[in-house]
Amino acid sequence: MRPEGKNQLDSLYFDYPLFESPARRAAAGETEITSVAIVGAGPVGLMAALTLASFGIASVVFEKKNTFNDGSRAICLARQSYHLFEKVGALEPFLRKSLGWTMGRSYFRGKKILEFEMAHDRDQKFMPMYNLQQQYIEQFLWQAASKSALIDIRWLSEATSIDSDTDGVSIQVEDPSGVYQVRADWLLAADGARSSVRTIRGLKLKGENYEGRYVIADVKADLPVDPVHPTVRRALFDPICLPGKTVLIHRQPDTIWRIDYQIDDDVAVETATKEEIVRANVSSVLKEIGYLGKWELEWWSSYTANTLLLDDYRDERIFFIGDSAHIVPIFGVRGLNNGLIDAFNIGWKIAMVVSGAAGEGLLDSYTPERRGATLDVFENASKSARFMSPPTLGWRLMRDAALSLALDYDFAGEFANPRQMTPYHYGESPITVMNDAVEQQPAPGAVVPNVQLSNGRYFSDLLGRGFTGVVFLNADEIPVREMRRLLAGLDRHSRLLCFGDDCVGNDASGAESQRIAAAFSAEPGEFILVRPDMHIAARWRCPEPLEIRTTLANVLCR
Repeated sequence: MRPEGKNQLDSLYFDYPLFESPARRAAAGETEITSVAIVGAGPVGLMAALTLASFGIASVVFEKKNTFNDGSRAICLARQSYHLFEKVGALEPFLRKSLGWTMGRSYFRGKKILEFEMAHDRDQKFMPMYNLQQQYIEQFLWQAASKSALIDIRWLSEATSIDSDTDGVSIQVEDPSGVYQVRADWLLAADGARSSVRTIRGLKLKGENYEGRYVIADVKADLPVDPVHPTVRRALFDPICLPGKTVLIHRQPDTIWRIDYQIDDDVAVETATKEEIVRANVSSVLKEIGYLGKWELEWWSSYTANTLLLDDYRDERIFFIGDSAHIVPIFGVRGLNNGLIDAFNIGWKIAMVVSGAAGEGLLDSYTPERRGATLDVFENASKSARFMSPPTLGWRLMRDAALSLALDYDFAGEFANPRQMTPYHYGESPITVMNDAVEQQPAPGAVVPNVQLSNGRYFSDLLGRGFTGVVFLNADEIPVREMRRLLAGLDRHSRLLCFGDDCVGNDASGAESQRIAAAFSAEPGEFILVRPDMHIAARWRCPEPLEIRTTLANVLCR
């Protein structure tokens, strides 16, 4: 919503582009053939298209709107999302514009009860969290996609009918020029919480709705910032301005501040989102934090915490990604980040299938991995949701008791920790290999640790676009050249890294190799296989090339 007198796209800080209807399309009565179709040009759909393109696979993206989503919406991006932006060639504008942060503070009745610092050290290439409005997220991904000859984005194009069979998906598309048909081998549904693809296919999200409801408001104001920690996430519990409620405050680029505040259960959303009421509540929150200066209302909306998901993220040759597959509470910033990982996960797998590097059985790992990740999000986000918005009087009594204790005892303040997002562990995935090295940490299924190297490099910079084999220490004792040929034969995006003084073609100095080995708890001669998404697929202590070749064939369903 916008203030009275402004239209939907009339922003104080962002200029919305208006895109034309597609110039390229099939003629009426003809059927266009494509490998991958994507419905939805939001951040998740664009990430999927960019992932496919990074592996050399073309896609067509259909979006029924003619611009980006209005309002700041999802604003928090996690470290792993920045690794994915880098992998698909979209990173630089994100680093220039977004606000990185590590610290959060929580207050109870005006007194600070918790100051938490997210894990961050010199070995991390990116900060734990960044704030950036969703308009910019979509703009930066669109800019990267528009440079690729492999991505065809068609605005004002709505998928009105979808039929799937054993060989592909038939899609009826309607745009301002009429209706035409598209035949795709695979379809990715990235069309959000109100997914038309999900509706057309007769599928429903299942789960739990929480009682807590919030108004989300963006304001433009020159609030003072901490010179040491300029971007700090603030949570106000039972503040003087809104007794009994919870308020969240985030700083965003362009002197925009996000204020989320809880509304009473007996107040209708239509009433709570009236402009005069929003202005009054925002003004009281700003006074609570000591700001009495001028401010402008930019945009606002409402939100209800839900934990909903599909039983299966795959429907024949259709895959659901992002909010079309699951809806999670905002607490812990897991929604958009989870969707971006969905897109990259299915993107690299479809790319390997289309290119012939993997069999179609590889795609069977998508639902176990990403639905498992959603359930893990539910477990953590539900705890935060119950703390932020107690669903019953009993929960509120316990929550307030913990907050009261936190006024005098530091340990109780940890109950207010939002449990920020960390990458899901794929230990239960059907393509994660468990063998005699699984007790070593990080175990198969985990994301690889990062290590800062010389000349501004990091270990993550050395990983290949596809699978990466990593050999540690005394590597000349095992057939490195044969392993290198083996990975090169897997697909053109895979590679082998060697670390150790005696390694043929060493990829780091001796000291750096030792630090990398220590980060992996690696033994001499150990071999680790890393997936395109930086998760560990397998570890071996003293492998033979034939063993690795057989394992890879099983993982890739070849």
